[in-house]
Amino acid sequence: MVNLREKPFYLDDEGIRWVEDTIASMTLEEKVGQLFVQMRKSLDPEQIKNTLNSWHQGGLRWQGGDRSQVYEQNKTYQENSKIPLLIAANCDNGGDGCLSDGTYVATAAAAAAGGGTQTAYDMGYVAGREASSVGVNWMFNPCADIFMNWRNTIVNTRSFGDNADQVIENIRAFIEGIHRSNVACCCKHFPGDGVEERDQHLVLGVNDLSVEDWDRSFRKVYQTMIDEGLESIMVGHIALPEMSRKLRPGIKDEEIMPATLAPELLTDLLRDQMGFNGVVITDASHMAGIACMEKREIAVPKAIASGCDMFLFSNDTAEDFGYMMAGVQNGTVTAERLDDALHRILGLKARLKLYKEENRIPDPARKEEVVGCAEHLKLAEEAAERCITLVKDTKHQLPFNPATQKRARLVYIQSTPTTKAYKGDPVKQVVVEELERAGFTVDVAPNFHDLEAEQGPSPAHMMTMMDCGTMKDFAASYDVVFLVINVKGYAQENNVRLRWSCNHSSELPWYATEVPTVGISLNYTTHLIDVPQVHAFVNAYGCTRTAIRTAIDKICGKSEFTATPSDTVFCGKWDTRL
Repeated sequence: MVNLREKPFYLDDEGIRWVEDTIASMTLEEKVGQLFVQMRKSLDPEQIKNTLNSWHQGGLRWQGGDRSQVYEQNKTYQENSKIPLLIAANCDNGGDGCLSDGTYVATAAAAAAGGGTQTAYDMGYVAGREASSVGVNWMFNPCADIFMNWRNTIVNTRSFGDNADQVIENIRAFIEGIHRSNVACCCKHFPGDGVEERDQHLVLGVNDLSVEDWDRSFRKVYQTMIDEGLESIMVGHIALPEMSRKLRPGIKDEEIMPATLAPELLTDLLRDQMGFNGVVITDASHMAGIACMEKREIAVPKAIASGCDMFLFSNDTAEDFGYMMAGVQNGTVTAERLDDALHRILGLKARLKLYKEENRIPDPARKEEVVGCAEHLKLAEEAAERCITLVKDTKHQLPFNPATQKRARLVYIQSTPTTKAYKGDPVKQVVVEELERAGFTVDVAPNFHDLEAEQGPSPAHMMTMMDCGTMKDFAASYDVVFLVINVKGYAQENNVRLRWSCNHSSELPWYATEVPTVGISLNYTTHLIDVPQVHAFVNAYGCTRTAIRTAIDKICGKSEFTATPSDTVFCGKWDTRL
């Protein structure tokens, strides 16, 4: 059983009394409801009230909207919940993860490249201030994954590095920044992502490190944070087969489960061996890494029985609540396990003193003071200056000088549109504006998706895209080429790679041999695997105007590149270094 006087709760008599009195007053339905963190998109007060009265959820995670919308939603939830809610947000990069008008500071990959820990601290500081100003009290951050496999695009920009020590230093700083506000932290995704190339949204994740290698890497990260008082851990739908085999001798391959359903990893390893006393929550339960491993009616209560305290999201609230209730009533979740989970959940709420109204619902003026404030925007500018990285310039083409190299060709590569409502990527226009601001005249290369959207479907667009013209004319028309890549993906494919807008496209970097060319990634760090023939390449890490402007200024020599790229950017290939 949990000791609420010890880390990470450190409760006094008042806090413990509130926990015990609250649990004693709850019905069984209310106790079961506390195990769930739900995602809600409604702003309707009556619908919110009915949801809370029906399912008694313990937590909320949905932050869609601007500061005013999110504040009103969270306020309405807290005002209508009998028991204070843990309200969570994903703020990997700053306040923008919580609010549409929040401040993007940097990605974890950028912070790692920038050196030191100042950027990581600033990310947490801004995230905590902006999120807490709208009623968020629990951060599903920082990411404690280690970027060991360059093919893993789900971790790529979210990881603070490719070694345990660098990750530890940065997540410690991130947590310190968060804790400047009354917000709890949650390291994810135990037992660790970044080893393989597959995405647990789509398949069972597998961390296939040996026990010894895992101990030296992921265990070191989590053990350090546990020892320093980490409040909560999010468990990934990721198996750790070698550890399961060690802890359960004779276990069959088909019996190896993701950590969310593996008591040997949660109870034996995380709780008993590593001494974690805080809250354990599953990753999102609609992900295939759990959804394809057990029938839903088994998986829902089994996650709690295995050692998780909270269950993240429902496919159908009523159905999942019924499955959990059945698991409690049939003994899958024992009375002792339920009581232990409730003490941890309520203990975290007491740690944040949510039983006091001023800690549940912030002053509405606060959000206007901090969201997107001048201080935060300055930190974002400093992060861009510190972290944007020159990966290579092997032909010594940089800096570009718009006074003598004025005529620029922009080749803009984006993610493939996923809707017929597509009307263009607005980031492209930002790139054009910032290039023009720097002094270039910009000619934008055609893009198949834009041609189709602007003019309607036509076979002629393929021919337009394949037409490169003569090399002589191209070289005479342009002084420089900017190949800007804004590609990202989520829960659709296991590995996201650069994809040209059509086959045999004139976008392909044949021009790198004709005219000085620089590639700029606005997201992933490993695009050189697909454009090794581009001899100057910059990782900008973000598609904000600040990141784009700073990258262009550095390419033009207005400030120095001081960041250091990780070796993972070269993807283990010799030709990417040329």
